[in-house]
Amino acid sequence: MKPHSYFLAFAVCLTSSLALAHGDGKEEEDFGQPGDPLQINRTVKVEMRDSMRFSPDKINVKKGDTVLFVIHNGGALKHEFVLGTEKELKAHNEFMKQNPDMEHDDDSMVSLAPGDTAEIIWKFSRSGAVNFACLQPGHYAAGMKGSVSVSGPLHKPSSKKP
Repeated sequence: MKPHSYFLAFAVCLTSSLALAHGDGKEEEDFGQPGDPLQINRTVKVEMRDSMRFSPDKINVKKGDTVLFVIHNGGALKHEFVLGTEKELKAHNEFMKQNPDMEHDDDSMVSLAPGDTAEIIWKFSRSGAVNFACLQPGHYAAGMKGSVSVSGPLHKPSSKKP
């Protein structure tokens, strides 16, 4: 099992978020789903720095936007960009303390060596806050985190009874 698979199993056990299968084979998380490269309607460049900060650390999008994140590690240390709910990021951060060499290659996360650049395409299908963080040991605690504010009608569960 790949290291990132351990995190996925761990996250499912600790969170109440269930992935919903879609007809296109992509899974939707509480914070969106992998985006279609043909439907990108916005590009956001994110710089990761050794000052334990992202630039920008606050991003605004609209519900339904498919965003191409171009993520660059401008520091001399390894950094990560991991999208998720605050609860998932905190749980993953604790897991990373025990597994500091874990590499991320999931659709919502990337680990980058100094000077490297990577891309994540993400569709924000629900309004509200989506968080991102660097989960390298000590980085999250040092404040290396940010948020995406997704505007649009609030997602409300159906109140219809079967």
